[in-house]
Amino acid sequence: MAISSINPATGETLKTFTALTDSEIETKLELSKQAFEKGRKTSLSKRAEWMQAAAALLEQNKAQYAQIMTLEMGKPIQGAIAEVEKCAVVCRYYAENAAKFLADVPTFTDASSSFIRYQPLGAILAVMPWNFPFWQVFRFAAPALMAGNVGLLKHASNVPQCALAIEDIFTQAGFPPGVFQTLLVGADKVSDLINDDRIAAATLTGSEAAGASLAAAAGKQIKKVVLELGGSDPFIVLSSADLETAVTTAVKARMLNNGQSCIAAKRFIVVAEIADGFGQKLVEKFAALKVGDPTQLDTDLGPLATPNILKDLDYQVSQAVKDGAKVLIGGQKLDRPGNYYEATILTDIPPGSPAEKEEFFGPVALLFKVANIDEAIKLANDTPFGLGASAWTNNGEESDRLIDELEAGAVFINSMVKSDVRMPFGGIKKSGYGRELGSQGIHEFMNIKTVWVS
Repeated sequence: MAISSINPATGETLKTFTALTDSEIETKLELSKQAFEKGRKTSLSKRAEWMQAAAALLEQNKAQYAQIMTLEMGKPIQGAIAEVEKCAVVCRYYAENAAKFLADVPTFTDASSSFIRYQPLGAILAVMPWNFPFWQVFRFAAPALMAGNVGLLKHASNVPQCALAIEDIFTQAGFPPGVFQTLLVGADKVSDLINDDRIAAATLTGSEAAGASLAAAAGKQIKKVVLELGGSDPFIVLSSADLETAVTTAVKARMLNNGQSCIAAKRFIVVAEIADGFGQKLVEKFAALKVGDPTQLDTDLGPLATPNILKDLDYQVSQAVKDGAKVLIGGQKLDRPGNYYEATILTDIPPGSPAEKEEFFGPVALLFKVANIDEAIKLANDTPFGLGASAWTNNGEESDRLIDELEAGAVFINSMVKSDVRMPFGGIKKSGYGRELGSQGIHEFMNIKTVWVS
């Protein structure tokens, strides 16, 4: 099976790789096992030294790594540079905080001594997506490697150069051979990897279907899994909100990464008294976005990552229109090379239309009008997903209700949803389970050991 790197802005095949053979996979699994057995005894201070070196490499070579991302999956170059910088932040965060997070926790019982000790599990398989090809990997790898685990990366098949670059960063930083390895394999190998006794646990960021498949395979082997899946995040705007700030943030929250983000704002739920004004301002700002070559610094909106993503998005929009939805702007593929789609706003989506609850993975905003906060919360929660939610109000009572009643792994008031290394990140319902980042993220792949000394 060939694994190809294809520029989504032009359709040009940049490079082709041959997938690993079964024999090569076996060699890497055995190396991973040996690396864990030896590396788990490495001091936290030494791991921190290597992780700081990885951060320095990311910072020094951010333009190079950003270019790889942009050419492989179409991310606008400014966003790609910011992604590399954020990877350096997560490396430094865990280098500086892992010792505190992993310290023994004394617990007062009737024993002479009792405490909780955190110990690594072993080799963790990371099945990662193309949309944030560096960040999604580093937010797993930084805590996992600092904890003493080792990582095996099965990256999305359209970003092989990103996958190999990440392995090289950890190698250059000083991590011993086998501590972090990239596996250039197809999705058909994931089940076999999970079944291997040398894999202790797994994490996946991706689609609901991919998550369900991995969880099923891991469940048969009684192995821990963390899943971060899709989202159809609401962006609620109430009458007391600062409308201009909300609209400006709405554009960024929807168009981040060309609209291809699980935590992008997708459903804009606005109270009726300000809905028309919000919609008009949103149309104006969408119309002003510059669509073009993602390698150019002034490009706001680049191509979608693959032709299939473009095809699926176009189908969703056309079906919504057939159901009765109104197009305020956009609604078409662009007539140019590459996987480009217009910045689009749909409104008047009929109740019961699939567009009400589907995840639109691209530059398409769904605008809903509601009477009040009760209807806003009800509509926001009426989805199988529960990743993030953004809400805009300057009323304290409304803010308290939104924080308490919105069904999501994260609620942001007067801000767009984002991941922050200091806070746990993850979802509920069909958006997955488990958490990344913060102290909770490093504890996911640990044996939380009870120690009792009489």
